[in-house]
Amino acid sequence: MTAMPQISADTLANMEKQRRRARISSTFRYSLLIIVGLIMVYPLVWMFGASFKTNAEIFSSPSFWPKEPTVQGYIDGWKTSTPYTFAKFFMNSMMIIIPKMIGTAISCTLVAYGFARFDFPFKKIIFSTVIATLLLPNVVTRIPQYLLFRDIGWLDSFLPLWVPSALAGDAFFVFMLIQFLRAIPRDMEEAARVDGANTLQTLIYIVVPMLTPALISVCLFQFMWTMNDFLGPLIYLSSVENYPISLALKLSIDTTEAFAWNQILAMSCLALAPSLIVFFMAQKYFIEGISTGGVKG
Repeated sequence: MTAMPQISADTLANMEKQRRRARISSTFRYSLLIIVGLIMVYPLVWMFGASFKTNAEIFSSPSFWPKEPTVQGYIDGWKTSTPYTFAKFFMNSMMIIIPKMIGTAISCTLVAYGFARFDFPFKKIIFSTVIATLLLPNVVTRIPQYLLFRDIGWLDSFLPLWVPSALAGDAFFVFMLIQFLRAIPRDMEEAARVDGANTLQTLIYIVVPMLTPALISVCLFQFMWTMNDFLGPLIYLSSVENYPISLALKLSIDTTEAFAWNQILAMSCLALAPSLIVFFMAQKYFIEGISTGGVKG
């Protein structure tokens, strides 16, 4: 039998010293991350706790934990100061978000597939133009878009809020899907064409299943951005019955009298809930889509 190599006392001491330094460094990093995380999360925690406080207690106690919890803010906030309950505004938001998500996923997939897999005249110029729109501030296009939708007769409807996205109007998602497609090898697509599949069949049955993480990321981004959009509905919607959640929260703020902050915070918590639920349900695919889309094959 071969003899085990002898380790000197100095070597053992150095190894123990390195392990100790690694533990200290790891403890410091995690402690710093926990502190920063608590600082970032505390406003949300405070908002949730304050939604169960009375309006007077919100300003008298900085603690997030209510002394005498009450759900009156949720009850009164849900009723709103309009003839409609908050459920109506949730439904309006879904009537904007769902068509926008579906239209974005379909249109951006078609455009990205065309740019990533086919050669056609002026391809580079058209692609450069699409990407250049990412650098164009939204404020620049607000007035032309408003005049266009006014002449079409779409004002005070949901159409101006989701039709542009259904026509691949979001260049960011087109670029994101193109990057993802470039990381996917073409072997399976070529095999499908050899078996007689046309371009559309190849896209639906071969490419789209492999694009699932990226498409989930696109839909998740679109969901959160649309839920948080305030300016778009403010410009195009004028009837209270068509208001989404973002504008409905503004109705709770009456400049003629004191704000019922417990109602505002309660409805804000409810407005955040869909985005948080959807994100945590889809975060696995979201992270996979973002990480894979950033790798060029």
